[in-house]
Amino acid sequence: MQYPKQNIPLFMEFKPANKIQDLQYFGEFGGVNPSISDSSTYTFLSAKTMFDTFEGNADGCYLYSRHSSPSNLYLGEALAAMEGTETANVTASGMGAITGVLLELCKANDHIVCSRTIYGGTYAFLKNFAPGFGVQTSFVDITDLKAVEAAITDRTKVLYCESLSNPLLEVADIKALAVIAKKYNLKLVVDNTFSPLSISPKLLGADIIIHSLTKFINGSSDMVGGVVCGTHKFINSLRDVNSGACMLLGSTLDSLRAASILKNLRTLHIRIQQHSKNALYLAEKFEAAGLKTVYPGLVSHPSHLTCKKMLNTAYGFGGMLTIDVGSLAKANELMELMQNKNLGYLAVSLGFYKTLFSSPGSSTSSEIPENEQKAMGLSDGLIRFSVGLDADIERTYLLMIECMTAVELL
Repeated sequence: MQYPKQNIPLFMEFKPANKIQDLQYFGEFGGVNPSISDSSTYTFLSAKTMFDTFEGNADGCYLYSRHSSPSNLYLGEALAAMEGTETANVTASGMGAITGVLLELCKANDHIVCSRTIYGGTYAFLKNFAPGFGVQTSFVDITDLKAVEAAITDRTKVLYCESLSNPLLEVADIKALAVIAKKYNLKLVVDNTFSPLSISPKLLGADIIIHSLTKFINGSSDMVGGVVCGTHKFINSLRDVNSGACMLLGSTLDSLRAASILKNLRTLHIRIQQHSKNALYLAEKFEAAGLKTVYPGLVSHPSHLTCKKMLNTAYGFGGMLTIDVGSLAKANELMELMQNKNLGYLAVSLGFYKTLFSSPGSSTSSEIPENEQKAMGLSDGLIRFSVGLDADIERTYLLMIECMTAVELL
């Protein structure tokens, strides 16, 4: 496949937003947006070219949109530029990216070492689904490097983590994990959904970076998508017509959606800065008010310094924070009141312009058994906030405090 050219000076310091903005894609008729390829199949001038394309030997030719399309390649290359990888493959969902990568890297009798606090869908895949293929997983405290290394066996193929874990916001020391992965010849796979632009896992030694495009990258809660960023060799293996996991499992992103995400990606740097600014403001105010608050930008966060060292500082510590109000009843009461006061939505997902809040133990982490939730510190009263783009965050805070006072949290 022919990848769009990246007009990026090699001498420039790696700045992720610049890498996106330096890409230059003209539309078919000189449009400032690339033309959308609204076709599921493509024609050939000769039968031999069709055969060569099936064999992967016809550079620049398209065959069928499950294989690839110009629109998907444009988006993939923009995301690869953002993450500093050679290329990328977009998928129909974040889970499509995660499952495709893990099934590509692991076969029967292989083993994965994974963070204990991860997105519930990822946990369910590794705990309940992957064993059917003979792939086993050990879940560990990703912040305990000795525990990580102790869990590795001679069957381990992958070390998997999230930059900032969902929902507890544990911070993975990607640089240290990369050293361990290299020592044991493992692939370090990092889900960077919570921290696009803020953290660049490839620069810290990660091999493969995954995102749910549904969240911050798209930013408008109107579609579902995913991406895998990595080397040409690995991405081509995912797309292989005979054995590629993404190709054969069919997690294909629609071209129209790809074009839409690409447009939204261009404002990601502005949005992430505002998400981070607002989240830090709320976190500091919540903590000062006596609420049990977790945010990697707070000095009280146990991995604050680790996160700070990894950070692309212009984009802040991200838009995710949690508070613990003690019980599910109190959490539900507060969230319903905040929604009624138009302070956000009681909804899962993240990255929307409006603040979203949910109780992860009974929603996005509900796949994790209750005893395991308790073991990792996920309490019934935990509320996860995806902080929005409020222009007047001070007003938002004061109204939230009124709600918290009304439900007798303060």
